[in-house]
Amino acid sequence: MSISHLTIRQLRAIHAIYATGRVSAAAQRLNVSQSAVSVLLGQAEAAMDTRLFDRTTRSLSPTQAVEQMIGIVERILGDLDALDHAVRELKVLERGTVRIGATPATGIALLPAVVRRYKAEYPNILIIMNDCAPDQLFSIIETERVDFGLGLPPPDRMRFDWQPVHNDPLNVVLHRDHPLAAQDTVRWAQLDMQPLIASRRDYGVRELVEATLKSVGARANIVNEIGFLYSAEWMAACDMGLCVFPRRLAEAIHTPEVVFRPLVDPVVSRPISVLTRRGRSMSPPAARFVELLLAELA
Repeated sequence: MSISHLTIRQLRAIHAIYATGRVSAAAQRLNVSQSAVSVLLGQAEAAMDTRLFDRTTRSLSPTQAVEQMIGIVERILGDLDALDHAVRELKVLERGTVRIGATPATGIALLPAVVRRYKAEYPNILIIMNDCAPDQLFSIIETERVDFGLGLPPPDRMRFDWQPVHNDPLNVVLHRDHPLAAQDTVRWAQLDMQPLIASRRDYGVRELVEATLKSVGARANIVNEIGFLYSAEWMAACDMGLCVFPRRLAEAIHTPEVVFRPLVDPVVSRPISVLTRRGRSMSPPAARFVELLLAELA
């Protein structure tokens, strides 16, 4: 029978007896009774089908079998202790990694403040940002390249778990000299045939914009399509058209050349959720990050 058939408790008993030479001292070292150590040793010898220690009246002497295996036993127990230490550090947030998936627009709109707070509280935890296009987000979550993603609720709700964290109202972003910039708010109907800079058709904000315009009888006049929302900001600054942003993104990236105004009649928000693969629990560092994110967005 090989060493692989021994239990961890049996390996610890062998190591303690080898180190101390006595059952009583091994029991003290392991914080168990002497009879428990004797039982573990007997089980180990039965599993190995060989004598591991020669008994005398005062001590136990290691046999050749133990001398040959003790180095392996010490490496196994050392690796287990290191693993136990790593798990304890993970639980108390002294070590670990948080892997986040989000579009660049979502990242810049929602994450800077919470990342600064998290790094201040847990400086030894590494934060890895996997920024991606909206149509890639669910793929990197499902393949577990990230601990969680931030985005719209999933279209396939059987494959993902999600927790709503924020509803971000849509604003129109426009050049400061545009006539609508003089208003405190802008009605959706006022965007009728205005030149719009829009994200691609399969992106969530584009769908919200087109559906809302249609609901108020306004016509969408798309003059430019972009892959990432923040690209639309500099285009609006050049007076190439208007764009519709979630408010937090508009606040994060606006320049002196543009202004943003709340869209009303109706008020429409982009829902953002924390997304994970169905049935997968988060690591303690990732779960704590989400707690701070919820507090920041409350």
